[in-house]
Amino acid sequence: MSDASPVLLTPDVVDGLVGKRVLVVGDVMLDAYLMGDADRISPEAPVPVVRIERERYLLGGAGNVARNIVALGGVATLIGSMGEDASADRIRALVRDEGIGGAFVTLPLRPTTVKTRVMARRQQMLRLDQEDASPFSAAEQEAVLSVVAAQLPEHEVVILSDYSKGLVSAAFMDRFRALLASCPHPVKVLIDPKPSNVGLYGGSFLLTPNTKETGECAGMPVRDREEILAAGRAILGKVGCPHLLTTLGPDGMALFSGADVWHVPTMAQDVFDVTGAGDTVIATLGLGLAAGVPLLASCVLANYAAGLVVAQVGAAVASPEALREAIRDLPVAITKW
Repeated sequence: MSDASPVLLTPDVVDGLVGKRVLVVGDVMLDAYLMGDADRISPEAPVPVVRIERERYLLGGAGNVARNIVALGGVATLIGSMGEDASADRIRALVRDEGIGGAFVTLPLRPTTVKTRVMARRQQMLRLDQEDASPFSAAEQEAVLSVVAAQLPEHEVVILSDYSKGLVSAAFMDRFRALLASCPHPVKVLIDPKPSNVGLYGGSFLLTPNTKETGECAGMPVRDREEILAAGRAILGKVGCPHLLTTLGPDGMALFSGADVWHVPTMAQDVFDVTGAGDTVIATLGLGLAAGVPLLASCVLANYAAGLVVAQVGAAVASPEALREAIRDLPVAITKW
């Protein structure tokens, strides 16, 4: 490592995020938490019995990205699809309560995606998924893209949150790129990628895979710094995008930008739950770019936000006050790899 450099971030950068607009497109889902205690084993099978004491429902997937943007004072418009069921009604209520702008397409033949986590003593015991991840029909894709077309002129940053639930495909991305090309101003597209779809993301500004996804996208191991460097460069070559931010868990994150690679050490003081941390990273990064914060500084800002949310249980968000405090009290120097 060499070329250590201080990060030019001050707490007042958080104030500049207020009112900035980000368009979030992708797979919307409901995160359900069933929380209680487990103090005995079932007589029916060797599994713990969880006595449910309370329930909690949060926006998941692309919805959690939008939730993080709004929590930091930004303006998020969320585009996605849902079924025609009680879970969709709950998502709409959450979107309204969170102050998110929702532009949803109802697909009656597809159920709303729901991830139910059973929690006991702050530990996840089980996750149950309800979903239909089959590819969208041409008509279903076009219904979503027509909403995107209406919203694009109002935004300079778009986050595509791909959870591989059937929306993103070669046809979808071709049409999406055509919409971007016809937009009257340049649009930065940030993508939270799925390795199975990595070949579809050409034309994007930046991808944000985690360590595991980085290895899968590149088709090579990522066990140490040299392998991470090789994998990151392989992805940039494969996709053809100019930037890549790979999140490295306790090792922070690495930004690949042209020929340069910058390492940002983690800001996390405690780690209780990494659920939704990737959503926080891309949401904060996108909001920073929308506010005119340079890319590297936006990545550092996202790193601070991620460090705050992993110290909480469940898909949490960072508050402006906590983010200002972290920037003030936890100075960090980035390092050129």
